[in-house]
Amino acid sequence: MAPKVLVSDKLSETAVQIFRDRGIDVDFMPDLGKDKAKLLELIPQYDGLAIRSATKATEKLIAAANNLKVIGRAGIGVDNVDIPAASKKGIIVMNTPFGNMITTAEHAIAMMFAVARQIPEASASTHAGKWEKSKFMGVELTGKTLGVIGAGNIGGIVCERGLGLKMKVIAYDPFLSEERATKLGVTKVELDELFARSDFITLHVPATDKTRGMISKDAIASMKDGVRIVNCARGGLVDEQALADALKSGKVAGAAFDVFEVEPATESPLFNLPNVVVTPHLGAATTEAQENVALQVAEQMSDYLLTGAVSNALNMPSVTAEEAKVMGPWVKLAEHLGAFIGQMTDEVLQEIQITYNGSVSQMNLEALNCAGVAGIMKATNPDVNMVSAPVIAKERGVKISTTTQDKSGVFDGYIKINVVTDQRERSIAGTVFSDGKPRFIQIKGINIDAEIGQHMVYTTNEDVPGIIGTLGQTMGENGVNIANFTLGRAGAGKEAIALLYVDAPVPAPILKKLEDTGMFQQVKTLSFDVA
Repeated sequence: MAPKVLVSDKLSETAVQIFRDRGIDVDFMPDLGKDKAKLLELIPQYDGLAIRSATKATEKLIAAANNLKVIGRAGIGVDNVDIPAASKKGIIVMNTPFGNMITTAEHAIAMMFAVARQIPEASASTHAGKWEKSKFMGVELTGKTLGVIGAGNIGGIVCERGLGLKMKVIAYDPFLSEERATKLGVTKVELDELFARSDFITLHVPATDKTRGMISKDAIASMKDGVRIVNCARGGLVDEQALADALKSGKVAGAAFDVFEVEPATESPLFNLPNVVVTPHLGAATTEAQENVALQVAEQMSDYLLTGAVSNALNMPSVTAEEAKVMGPWVKLAEHLGAFIGQMTDEVLQEIQITYNGSVSQMNLEALNCAGVAGIMKATNPDVNMVSAPVIAKERGVKISTTTQDKSGVFDGYIKINVVTDQRERSIAGTVFSDGKPRFIQIKGINIDAEIGQHMVYTTNEDVPGIIGTLGQTMGENGVNIANFTLGRAGAGKEAIALLYVDAPVPAPILKKLEDTGMFQQVKTLSFDVA
């Protein structure tokens, strides 16, 4: 029997025809995503679900989807899909991460022009029969300094377009290498320098704990008088009230926003200000982009349902069905090793070196590499998956190397990841025990045997008496339950490390208490996807 796919959002007829041409039975119901009850009733009969943003693939919907094997999102954002629920059900979630890059970058450039020349206000005034030529005095882009925050796929295109407009382009991106910056033709700077120098600032970063609110009241105060700010990336990157105050005071000359902290945005401090251009999240809204992502998702879903090939999956590596059973725990280990490195590393990555020892060296190393690199990259870009991560790393000038070794030591096999930055090297190794559970076995060259939990605390210190007591007492006094406690040291009196597996995230004030003891060189919280 042919696989059956439901298209519950508006996809192009060409994309729907791809399913048919590949021999897949497809039902095209573009408005079904809005009818939650009907969708819940129909979903059990389908093998695939193709969506945009209107359909919400919730835990409840996924629980009812007894035959569903793949969810394909035509676009990059998957906020409308409960990925953990899908993973537990064995449902692959795919997206199309590269289909709307140019469109989104062009929208940012268009918004920059609009706010520089006050085009929307001038248009409304002229439509109203006024001729207020002297009221709308704009500024040129030529010769101005454009500060690009985030020089990845979309930000990189904005840099190129800015240079084409004869602007001076500077960029802040912790993972932008000097080589990549030179290739783009931009000057790499730190964030405070970008704030101080830029006439226009445009954001192209994901919404993470590190980036939310990065344009704050204090950040705005450090900017040039008369700066103009463009956000076509994600809502919440900018403190909207602080920006509104700065616009009213004249500190900021204008702003152009396509995204908002709360969407759909029916109100915002930025609304109805005379020097602000706003659009309803139109970054990917072009005919070409919508067609591209629709065609891509149809091809990807067809490939998986007919051949088992996996592309652009957010919750599964690109491996064959035969490999998946054996490789699953090792893929998870590679992700955990990468996640440790990513969360511990703030500097620019220059090289990722991955060593496979023993039995694991005979597996699908490309998929394992993708898992490890994705783990690293996800620390700063949660939209990364195992397909896109190596591409992004390459664009940023990060060299990825793989080494295989015959079995050495007591383990049948292990994976070691070593990263080189412009300031240091960092390494971690792990293995999979016979029970299928990944373990950390070495950090910074120090042997350790650590179970991996969702919430962990990592510390470094000199090997002196009192460390265990201080850690245990501080956690206990503050109501933090320790599930597992692992120690390692380079030698008596030398560097030592500790990994605490705890039941819940440890609040910052508790970490501060540990730091204030003066006994620790480093105290860091870590989180891992152990689902």
